[in-house]
Amino acid sequence: MKIPFVDLKAQYQSIKPEIDEAIGKVITETAFIGGKYVKEFEQLFSKYLNINHIVACANGTDSLEILLKASGVAINDEVIVPAVSWISTSEAVSSVGAKPVFVDIDPISYTIDVKLIESKITPQTKAIIPVHLYGNPADMNEIMLIAKKHNLIVIEDCAQSHGAEIDGKMVGTFGDAASFSFYPGKNLGAYGDAGAMATNDSIIAEKIRMIANHGQLEKHKHLIEGRNSRMDGIHAAVLSAKIKYLDAWTNKRIEIADYYSLLLDKLNVKVPFVKNKSKHVFHLYVILTSKRDALKEHLENQGIETAIHYPTALPLLDAYRSEGYKNSDFPIATDFTSKILSLPIYPELTKEMVMYVVENIKKINE
Repeated sequence: MKIPFVDLKAQYQSIKPEIDEAIGKVITETAFIGGKYVKEFEQLFSKYLNINHIVACANGTDSLEILLKASGVAINDEVIVPAVSWISTSEAVSSVGAKPVFVDIDPISYTIDVKLIESKITPQTKAIIPVHLYGNPADMNEIMLIAKKHNLIVIEDCAQSHGAEIDGKMVGTFGDAASFSFYPGKNLGAYGDAGAMATNDSIIAEKIRMIANHGQLEKHKHLIEGRNSRMDGIHAAVLSAKIKYLDAWTNKRIEIADYYSLLLDKLNVKVPFVKNKSKHVFHLYVILTSKRDALKEHLENQGIETAIHYPTALPLLDAYRSEGYKNSDFPIATDFTSKILSLPIYPELTKEMVMYVVENIKKINE
């Protein structure tokens, strides 16, 4: 049996007429940059999150950078980020001239360890970027208390967590603002790079809209210097066609994750932890095993694609070598990244496919 890590073609085939119609309309109307299709998606996503403002942009990394810039984060400032994430989280901080300050991850949820945040706060600290890793919400209630106590900005990194919740409240609506990615493989994915920013603050919303469009709200009226970070019309139309299916796809991901966890319960692997009152949307289903490399090779030999998200903790990447960080500075992240393996998960994955994956995991763990 061949099991891809993600099957975007299967998703397309399931809603092909709607996708083809959406793309066709954009091409017919030559609505390629901005315009009504982008506005329509912004309205749909705003309603989905129950938030006042959505500003579409070119990609998730841009959304983080623009939000940091709009929040006044600049040279000599510090921004607290988790030690495990895709590099966009810390890269965006450096791109506006600030310094990313890494915090180790919680040993159970693997999101930022809230108990360690205050020890990293200095007079230069300006913001916190919690990441809802793999679709699992960070402890936003505690993070917001810390932020309020120290007068810090909170920008949620929701690149992997479309539809995730805490106590029925959507992630992306807790902080001052939030960043979303619609990279094709995301739970809600475009057909190329695309992103969005979310906020309830009308002042931030106006500023990020200007920054993303060359500093203008009206053409040729450049109020500030901005950048070119606009969502393509085709991506917006595709996202609008897909968003009505997001909850059903999320429920299917949760069902598949539960089935994985049930079957893996007796094996010598650690399955994802779902916090009480949290809704984990399983952008990724990540297990921990001391036999990671052998298991990955075995699964691939049996036609099962896997991945590692992420093989190296952010502060230990070559990009941050000059900071002199050591493995012992981030013991949980170091151990975690040496054992993680992402298994295939997407709404079209069948129970038979899950069983095949688990049966082959069992062979390595016997």
